[in-house]
Amino acid sequence: MANSLAGRVALVTGASRGIGRAIALKLASQGAHVIATARTVGGLEELDDEIRAAGGSSTLVPLDIKDFAGIDRLGAPIAERWGKLDILIGNAGILGTLTPLQHLKPDTFDDLMAVNVTANYRLIRSLEPLLKASDAGRGIFVTSGAAHKARAYWGGYAVSKAALEMLVRTWAAELATTNATANLLNPGPIATRMRRQAMPGEDQASLATPDQLAEAMISLCSPDAKGNGYIYDFKDSILTQRR
Repeated sequence: MANSLAGRVALVTGASRGIGRAIALKLASQGAHVIATARTVGGLEELDDEIRAAGGSSTLVPLDIKDFAGIDRLGAPIAERWGKLDILIGNAGILGTLTPLQHLKPDTFDDLMAVNVTANYRLIRSLEPLLKASDAGRGIFVTSGAAHKARAYWGGYAVSKAALEMLVRTWAAELATTNATANLLNPGPIATRMRRQAMPGEDQASLATPDQLAEAMISLCSPDAKGNGYIYDFKDSILTQRR
């Protein structure tokens, strides 16, 4: 499957660590040019070093995902340099605070909605024309099983991921007659820093790794990938469409 994405251009948010980093590395290993965004410049530089050492290529874009004006500015330089965007990975996300809703601070709730929902809306708004300019634009956004469960203390995070899912599914419906598609990726339990934050007593050695997730989801980025408005559940390897 080497170089299965040769000539494709991919943008990955939250690319400096965890799932985003693993996906960026995997996309680059398959020949895609990766536009990597994250707040942490050092993490982006380390990612770039690893991509280039393996013979891949990347462009680094230090960006706070809450900088909505910065997201709005992404489209123009991509259009000028490549004239298209083949793959958009909306990975950046935060957990917030696990607490009763009545104790959830308004600033925390606002941050959850800004990072997990509004930033992805702004990405769609900025980059949709470039995905449509691709022969097979692929938008993939990272969701969570929490979006489908009403669990005590998880309200802020769950609400934001449920909103993200409706955002992406609505966009998918609008893309139905185009060359572009939009789908969701539910990683399930993965050995990441966010997972440790949510489950501090869990043995992460028993969990799947970001690299394993990236390996499994790369087919969603392919021009041959089928499905629009679907959720890929990594843990169960199931692709489903919610109505």
